[in-house]
Amino acid sequence: MEIKLVDPRALVENPDRARRSKSNPQADALLLATIKAVGIVQPPVVAPQADGGNGFVIQAGHRRVKQAIAAGLDEIAVIVGEAAEDGGAMRSLVETLAHEGLNPVDQWRAIERLVAIGWTEEAIAVALALSVRQIRKLRLLANVLPAMLDHMAKGDMPNESQLRTIAAASLEEQKEVWKAHKPSKGDPQVPWWSVANGLSKTRMYARDASFDDELAQAYGISWVEDLFAPADEDSRYTTDVEAYLGAQQEWMTRNLPKKGVITEANTWGQPELPKKAERVYGKPKKSDHSAMYLDRDGKVQTVHFRMPEPKAA
Repeated sequence: MEIKLVDPRALVENPDRARRSKSNPQADALLLATIKAVGIVQPPVVAPQADGGNGFVIQAGHRRVKQAIAAGLDEIAVIVGEAAEDGGAMRSLVETLAHEGLNPVDQWRAIERLVAIGWTEEAIAVALALSVRQIRKLRLLANVLPAMLDHMAKGDMPNESQLRTIAAASLEEQKEVWKAHKPSKGDPQVPWWSVANGLSKTRMYARDASFDDELAQAYGISWVEDLFAPADEDSRYTTDVEAYLGAQQEWMTRNLPKKGVITEANTWGQPELPKKAERVYGKPKKSDHSAMYLDRDGKVQTVHFRMPEPKAA
């Protein structure tokens, strides 16, 4: 590597840089004031043009170069190095994050760029000091409608819960909801709660299932991991409510004890017991009966009840 003095206007922008959306105006103003006062503290990193040109391509430091031009500097110091095997993708991302955080959409785009050129999620996580789970969470944005992504990149982001709901819906479903809620000149903010509400589906969680993997496969249930949930809990779920309840029902049939019945829950979520049955809240007797039912979350519940003694003849 070597340091050269160059005209910042002669430097070539890297079209594959990490930051795509506009940087924060306040941060740019502060950077400009700093450059005017003391110059560029950390020289931008450049590499010789690979297409035969005799100029230099910016690898890291696009904002510094832009603000140096705005400050009217005729020359700036740059660090000249060889282009990395990944085109400087990781270096660009790391330096950009160090100077001013990227919004989630730009982070995702940068991560997808790294994956496309051979970086693994684990390697990206180590390089950025993030968890693999966080990398995968950002990659959920690949499931978001491009028109929504473009708007999110402007800084109007849904919260994590809303983003989770949006990413779980199909692109066709998102497209239909977006038509009704996309921003206008008069109302540039998106009501993300309304978008998420229009795409929300009932989730049935694996942690509440009594059936095993064999029954899940028999009913065609595919679990999806909720990457926004706490890492220490089983967050797998399915939106195929009918299949989930069918598998739960079959599990109850297979595991029904003697003197047991399968019943339904009433409007208040309580089991419908046989007429004249008395629910047992303490330790049941051997002569008592049991009833299995599904609560409002689709979880198998068991209660015990006692039938009145038959009257003597």
